Amino acid sequence: MRILITGAARGIGASLARELAARGARISLVGLEPERLAALAAELGQDHPWFEADVTDQASLDAAVAGTVEKLGGIDVVVANAGIAPYGTLAGGDPDAFALCVDVNLTGVIRTVRASAAEITKSRGYFLLISSVSAFSAVPTLGVYAATKAGVESLGNTLRVELGDAGVGVGVAHPGWLDTDLVRDVSDEYRAFEIFRENLPWPVKKVTPLDRGIAALVNGIEKRKTRIYVPRSMALVRRTRRTLTSRFGERILRRGARPAFEILDRETAEQGSLSRRNRQIERQ
Repeated sequence: MRILITGAARGIGASLARELAARGARISLVGLEPERLAALAAELGQDHPWFEADVTDQASLDAAVAGTVEKLGGIDVVVANAGIAPYGTLAGGDPDAFALCVDVNLTGVIRTVRASAAEITKSRGYFLLISSVSAFSAVPTLGVYAATKAGVESLGNTLRVELGDAGVGVGVAHPGWLDTDLVRDVSDEYRAFEIFRENLPWPVKKVTPLDRGIAALVNGIEKRKTRIYVPRSMALVRRTRRTLTSRFGERILRRGARPAFEILDRETAEQGSLSRRNRQIERQ
């Protein structure tokens, strides 16, 4: 199996690449951190190319896809994983960080699909789009991130209809909080985030070990699943989404977020809405 993964330098992307390579897949690593990509490719062994590419830049994505086809002979699976999570209220956060989130998380998926659709159609392959459990509900303090992930869910549903007759499978993954760099960075740098998360109801507040999440994603890829929930309890959140967006659900969310609001705008005013790691990557 020949698999292209965006956002492959760290977190879900890197861990997924390791597990799939261990199962015999040939991985094309695509991302913004060339030193980490090169090190991961060397770790995986021969026949795992890497390409520095920005999902907000169509030309660099097109080049990464072309390079992957040249190295691997084609593409069977594309995992659209690249993403960032700016933190802050809609009224008080950094609008430039929010716009960048839309460009990376949503437009980046559109560009990834556009760059690779011809090859996936040729191989009758499979797209896996990484959304989030946040696609199912309002998420105070992470509203723009949640909006992009709801958009990714919609894109996946549309793509499944558009390419289904061509034999292409499309899955959408809905992780909750996974123990990744993204979650740890925000938790470490913004006290308001941890206060907010701890006040969420079960099962949304739970942080899942990354290896469990990766196992679910690998199983979903191998079985070409339409939906992947990480952990499986996140399926309950989807089934109750109408309640979550009701007046009752909004009261519950508001009550959980209220303690964080007291310090959130101060924190984002002092240090911005992006974690230090994301700010450093975007400056490259």
